[in-house]
Amino acid sequence: MGVKDAVTARFADICRQRKMKYNELAVRAGVTPSTVYSMMDPARRDVSITTIKILCDGLDMSLAEFFSGPEFGHLEQEIQ
Repeated sequence: MGVKDAVTARFADICRQRKMKYNELAVRAGVTPSTVYSMMDPARRDVSITTIKILCDGLDMSLAEFFSGPEFGHLEQEIQ
């Protein structure tokens, strides 16, 4: 799994655990729903650390806590 897929999987898992829809995540983070849905789109290959931080703030979660998820344990090499 690549890092972008790991990020989206982690957000999806957190939202599922908290019974939260992506629209609610967007509202809590103060971003548009299209920002969240665009990030979750498998066709999009990049996501900024700033966007991740803003969404984590909306979840009341630190970046360290976010990146401690199991999705980040075995990432593929990003260098092609």
